[in-house]
Amino acid sequence: MSTYLPTVFGENLFDVFDDFDRDFFRGFGRPEHVLYGKNASRLMKTDVKETDEGYEVDVDLPGFNKDEIKLDLNNGYLTISTEKSLNKENKGKMLRQERYVGTMQRSFYVGESITEDDIKAKFENGVLSLMIPKKEAPKVPEKKQILIEG
Repeated sequence: MSTYLPTVFGENLFDVFDDFDRDFFRGFGRPEHVLYGKNASRLMKTDVKETDEGYEVDVDLPGFNKDEIKLDLNNGYLTISTEKSLNKENKGKMLRQERYVGTMQRSFYVGESITEDDIKAKFENGVLSLMIPKKEAPKVPEKKQILIEG
């Protein structure tokens, strides 16, 4: 019994490719895995743009509803969290499920001088848009030393 090995210009195909090529083609079917690792499906893809007034943050959350998104501000960190559960109303046997089900969250440091009232948020077409103003932190009083005479 002979084993068939693919050839390129008469050479064994596996001798033509080096380790880099083999590793590249191994992940070719799922390119997001090469870029983001095994957690690619849970990554909140985010754009942050600085303006004169503050920061515009756009977070892609396709397939989520507004009521499945929660924003929390704690100790200067803005946390965006989502939760998606299975639709139990659907009758029948699930044959394949590729849509995301579960929870995910992402945090950004926005500064301790920012309050909940400062942040403006809207959700349209699967994109959460946040406007976070620039706000100077309150100045800490300067320490002044008193000289002792004598």
